[in-house]
Amino acid sequence: MSKGPQRVRGTQDIWGEQADRFGRVVEAFDKVRRLYGFQRIEMPVFEDTQVFARSIGETTDIVSKEMYTFPDRGGDSLTLRPEFTAGICRAYLSEGWQQLAPLKVATHGPVFRYERPQKGRFRQFHQLDAEIIGTDSPLADVELLAFADQLLEELGIAEGVTLQLNTLGDAETRDAWRTALVEHFEKHRGELSEDSLARLDKNPLRILDSKDPKDRPVADTAPAIDDFLTVEAADFFAKVTSGLDAAGVAWTRNARLVRGLDYYRHTAFEFVTDRLGAQGTVLAGGRYDGLIEALGGPHTPAVGWAAGIERLAMLIDSPKVERIYTALVPLGPAAEAKAVGLLAEMRGEGVSCDMAFRGNLKKRLAKASAAGARWVVLLGDDEIAAGEATIRDMETGAQSSAPLDFLAMELFERLAANDFMEGVITHVAEDGTRKVGLPPK
Repeated sequence: MSKGPQRVRGTQDIWGEQADRFGRVVEAFDKVRRLYGFQRIEMPVFEDTQVFARSIGETTDIVSKEMYTFPDRGGDSLTLRPEFTAGICRAYLSEGWQQLAPLKVATHGPVFRYERPQKGRFRQFHQLDAEIIGTDSPLADVELLAFADQLLEELGIAEGVTLQLNTLGDAETRDAWRTALVEHFEKHRGELSEDSLARLDKNPLRILDSKDPKDRPVADTAPAIDDFLTVEAADFFAKVTSGLDAAGVAWTRNARLVRGLDYYRHTAFEFVTDRLGAQGTVLAGGRYDGLIEALGGPHTPAVGWAAGIERLAMLIDSPKVERIYTALVPLGPAAEAKAVGLLAEMRGEGVSCDMAFRGNLKKRLAKASAAGARWVVLLGDDEIAAGEATIRDMETGAQSSAPLDFLAMELFERLAANDFMEGVITHVAEDGTRKVGLPPK
């Protein structure tokens, strides 16, 4: 028997508990972004290649080694998005969103990078993304960090995750620090790894966060940014940290946390954990006041972060398994025809329900039980003639009848009475008493 086509290496088919975890992360993200007033946006999966080359940097590994770039039939070079920020900034310019500044937006979806697949890392993976564009206020940085912190709380994974924070200063600070770093690293060229020697010419700040043990002694003795901070840059960072303290967001300083590209300014941050084995980043971001300028737009300060959905999903507890608490078992052609309408009516009234299509009564009941159904609605020729259905409680075995015209109401009340429904609806009956469920039509 042929196995058929296989999924491409570095991709994943998400289902079952894994899909439930994925959905839980997205639900939490949507809940918190609404609390913070971030508008949901949808972005193209591919962009003109120059959007990423100009924003991420021609010399970075992402652009030079990891992007999925291809010519379309018209000869234009297109690239599957390796991240969200560049496309959002492109849209900010091309769609005229400047008039909405400061703009608070959030999105999530697949991103693509050609890298070696490993645990928790794929060539097509998924990210959450949140951005505030068009303000240079340090309170925007605080807002985004509070959003991220509350998301982790909502997911129940805040414990064991640490916010590491640093400042990259303003342009004057960064230029002075970069000059001092280059001078320091040049003195120790013979002690650096090949990767760091390549970075020394193009991206010297990246040497500071090198994972190569050979680089650590040189990186650890490099000049610290605090020695070069302007008064304005120091004041900005102080406002961010005091804002976090006021918001109750715990943080720790990591003076070696950097971003290599010149358009990054001021705040840089990562939420890290060791619960995924070696210390790993679950959410990261920073202020990128020069990015929109790099894309050809006017000076536009902005700050944002991204988080891997798969990584967050690995950290959360198994979500509550979704169940269908009611199942409809029609017996015979007439009952099947009637059941279609009853299913639509019950679902329309907010009762989750499924129907067992095949097999004898015993097999159908077994299938309903395996699916977690608490009540099974039995419908045959006798029930149709009597205008009622038989409801079997799968937990107790007890059976009762309910008029077909009020079947949805009966099941709704049972679900509500057993705490199987959220946001239970009540109504006042004609006799003045309050009833659980929807009022009769």
